[in-house]
Amino acid sequence: MRASPKGLLMKDQFTIYVFVAVIFIVGIVFGALLVNALTLDQQQDLAGYVQKFAERAEKGLLPDGALSFWDRVFFHGKWLLLVWVLGLTVVGMPLVLALDFLKGVLVGFTVGTLVSQYSWKGLLFSLVSVAPPNLLVVPALLIASVSALSFSLYIVRNRLMGRYGTLSEPFLAHTGTFGLMLIMIAAAASIETFVSPAMLKWAVPLLSEVAGGL
Repeated sequence: MRASPKGLLMKDQFTIYVFVAVIFIVGIVFGALLVNALTLDQQQDLAGYVQKFAERAEKGLLPDGALSFWDRVFFHGKWLLLVWVLGLTVVGMPLVLALDFLKGVLVGFTVGTLVSQYSWKGLLFSLVSVAPPNLLVVPALLIASVSALSFSLYIVRNRLMGRYGTLSEPFLAHTGTFGLMLIMIAAAASIETFVSPAMLKWAVPLLSEVAGGL
């Protein structure tokens, strides 16, 4: 008795979610440790960049809201689109995991840099600036990655090895997931554009106090 496409797509979903989450967490740890590998000059350059960004945020010199919104949607949407395409290729499965790892590295490196330079105030600043949009961006990326991996595994099991089953149902499920994740990305871009700047203005003085004491 052959399992249905839906049954095969749902099978081992929990294992895939755990695996993808572990890859992402390993990326965060690696990114945080990467900060310690930087030279003192490199760390100071990063601190200077963060301070300049903080000063611009405090003065309200951030990009225009509408322009910034579409920029963020396009930026995060490219990640999702790439994951969707890689899921169709089968051979792109390792690259999907690589993207999850890279996203973890970026988050870990950003937070690690802020904490290393500004201690607990840097952590607070990261919770205000990095965390809010990523509370939606990261789950969207991970869910899209699981969908891509599931679809690729279905192709391997049913088309390359067994030569049975239809691709229409799993393809529509994979594409539908991509569409839903785009909505999450749009919501994250809205937070990043219209909510985060106000929160940044509240948190920026904390960094200014630390910088002034260095």
